[in-house]
Amino acid sequence: MSTHTSVEFNHTIVGVRDREQSAAFLARVLGLEVGAAWGPFLPVSTGNGVTLDFATLPPHVEVTPQHYAFLVPEEAFDGIFARIREECDEFWADPARSRPGQINHNDGGRGVYFLDPSGHYLEVITRSYGG
Repeated sequence: MSTHTSVEFNHTIVGVRDREQSAAFLARVLGLEVGAAWGPFLPVSTGNGVTLDFATLPPHVEVTPQHYAFLVPEEAFDGIFARIREECDEFWADPARSRPGQINHNDGGRGVYFLDPSGHYLEVITRSYGG
């Protein structure tokens, strides 16, 4: 098996109840911009070029909650966390939601978990796990 160092993650489709609401929520919290709609997709791009393409699901289709983690610079965390507190009723220091209203300090950084309007489980961390 060979290693393909040129392989990069480019985009993912995020199924939501309302693409405008969910894309705007993520963009506000992370300090990003919502891009121009492309067909059924409303994109939000991250600093490393990965795009989350939000798509409104039909009413009869359930949203399957997914987990999306965002690595942010330490100096950006305070502003992002302030926006999470403004936007969200709840947030947690852990994925089990056993530490409500707290952040974590895993791997010497800071992190927090919260839900988007469609129930996707979002995470912001300042250090990658394991170092």
